Amino acid sequence: MISRSVFLSLLAGSLAIGIGRNGWGNSADWPVALGDPGQRHYSALSQVHTGNVRRLQMAWTFRSGDASPQNRSQIQCNPVIVEGVLYGTTPTLKLVALDAASGRELWRFDPFEGMKGNNAMGVNRGVVFWKNGDEKRILFTAGQALHAVDAVTGRRISGFGKDGQVDIREGLDRPVEEQFVLGNTPGALFQDLLILPTRVSEGPGPASPGHIRAFDVRTGKIVWTFRTIPHPGEYGYETWPPDAWKTAGGANCWAGMAVDETRGIVFVPTGSPAFDFWGGDRIGQNLFANCLLALDARTGKRLWHFQAVHHDLWDRDFPAPPTLVTVRHEGKNVDAVAQTTKSGHVYVFERETGRSLFPIEERPVPPSALMGESAWPTQPVPLKPPPFARQFLSEDIVTDRTPEARAAVFARWRQILAHQPWLPPSTNGSIVFPGFDGGAEWGGAGFDPASGWLYVNSNEMPWILQMVPTAAAGGEGNLGTPEQFYNAVCAACHGIDRKGELGRNIPPLINVGERLKEDDIVQLLATGRGTMPSFSFLAEPERRGLARLLLGIQEPAPDRSAPAVERHPEPPVSAALIRAPYGHTGYNRWTDPDGYPAIKPPWGTLAAIDLNRGEIAWQVPLGEVPELTAQGVPPTGTENYGGPVVTAGGLVFIAASKDERIRAFDARTGQVLWQAPLPAGGYATPSTYSVGGRQFVVIACGGGKLGTKSGDAYVAFALPSE
Repeated sequence: MISRSVFLSLLAGSLAIGIGRNGWGNSADWPVALGDPGQRHYSALSQVHTGNVRRLQMAWTFRSGDASPQNRSQIQCNPVIVEGVLYGTTPTLKLVALDAASGRELWRFDPFEGMKGNNAMGVNRGVVFWKNGDEKRILFTAGQALHAVDAVTGRRISGFGKDGQVDIREGLDRPVEEQFVLGNTPGALFQDLLILPTRVSEGPGPASPGHIRAFDVRTGKIVWTFRTIPHPGEYGYETWPPDAWKTAGGANCWAGMAVDETRGIVFVPTGSPAFDFWGGDRIGQNLFANCLLALDARTGKRLWHFQAVHHDLWDRDFPAPPTLVTVRHEGKNVDAVAQTTKSGHVYVFERETGRSLFPIEERPVPPSALMGESAWPTQPVPLKPPPFARQFLSEDIVTDRTPEARAAVFARWRQILAHQPWLPPSTNGSIVFPGFDGGAEWGGAGFDPASGWLYVNSNEMPWILQMVPTAAAGGEGNLGTPEQFYNAVCAACHGIDRKGELGRNIPPLINVGERLKEDDIVQLLATGRGTMPSFSFLAEPERRGLARLLLGIQEPAPDRSAPAVERHPEPPVSAALIRAPYGHTGYNRWTDPDGYPAIKPPWGTLAAIDLNRGEIAWQVPLGEVPELTAQGVPPTGTENYGGPVVTAGGLVFIAASKDERIRAFDARTGQVLWQAPLPAGGYATPSTYSVGGRQFVVIACGGGKLGTKSGDAYVAFALPSE
């Protein structure tokens, strides 16, 4: 039996979805990545509910067989399920179709078939299903291409683009061969248009612009483009230096989009301009970076925008797709769009006008001390709802796990600048809290239309950012040394000490010669691999110099007897493109000597936020550290990646945590009602669907983050068959 309150919740959920305009929530399928075009992570299914969820058991497991033996691969895919077929991707970005009732493989498509080597660049977080009559196709990005595949046969659709694929570097107003563009996140579908998110470089070298493009689903041709770095005569052009549109990059949407199908509006969150941490070559407000854009989905015309970070110096991208919600505000129902942030805030705007439902305050912030930089004098902060992550790293939240850990953290504390929000980067080092991965992250938020509550998981990990001078101080015609190029283009990820970071799948370079030869490194720098971008803007001698530096090969002394070589009066292109006078020492989590976060728990949370009132309804730790639990420490929460799913059964399903488990929370109270171990970390958002009258919850178990092992499985859970 279920309680009266649960029954009313189920009924309200069914009614709320039943009167919806697009009807996506009524489906037994999960036809769109993250549930529906509004990215609500919601299902009206209620066969599994608070009264019986404890009976969930594993129903099937599918293994793709292509996980990395070095534990560097992942699966971040939220699969779609349509008419009894599950479509998802594997660690090497192969597309698979499975029988959704049994997990049996139906077909497999390799986007890199016939190519030499490992071409699986980036990750994939989902695919797009499109149907017109009997025609069904899957569109997804792998590497630098958008692919169209027949959903029935698993074969390329030759009439799409060139032999079934489109180079997503095209249409950016710059030479294709100079662009590094990936698509990690599935596009937003509006009628026969696919509006595509893209990832671009963010370092001090050249970066592609993040223009928003809509592709024809049938032909692959670009139908419209919205320039996020405006050209002369376009709105926002004056917020950049006059010629920035020719060279500036970033301001891209990588996190995903939401579509209001009835109004024909696509909501697009954008990230920071490049370089992330120094903007002396882009002085100004920098529209449309760090914006929530409302665009006409048919034409790409701007309807309204809101900029959450002016002249971003902190890598404060909007980290997740927005969520379309309907809330009770000032006595009436309001169709709104909610956007979570890395800083742990939620913005809520009317969909048509962009009016904020809650007050937003522009606050004065500190100036920058870096050469050539000019930080924007104010930054916006929403006053409601309250932040779902701590905002200030003060002495009272420094770890007290052991006296030794506390002493070590305070020793580092004395070497860097005291924390304050919006403190610009410096050569002294500064604290970024919440960290570079949130607050909120790419998993996104779930929304219950019956209650008006938003569910969001959050990280609470401090990071330390320290800037270092680069080769830009060299004279004209000076290429700079390999060490300077390493500091400019490599240290940001691999660290000045070349130790890498296991938690972010960044390998150490200290003993790189055990894995790669000189020519391998030169080629890898040119092409990129996995999450590593291409550094093809470096000339071949510069890439070879870097390779020799990493391998410890001493360059021969110059032959002083040889005749002098006439130098070209202009610096090489690559030297000119490394403009920033600063690089940084890497993305450094701040941990104690034992590897635990430098602050007191919680280190990861799940929160329910009442968007009707602008209040946090509850917040609980998400995940635990088994060795600390064994010592009697209450659940601390862990860093987490991947989002929740909300159901009309009164449940919130989420994996995401470092402890490699999936859990079901009571949506009203935050109590854990069920949990199960996974074969590898579920760093993805689950999907839920029904086949043959049986409800399933499925999660991609790709692991490979936070130092955990890689996996190759999709695991589905269901109630026992009667």
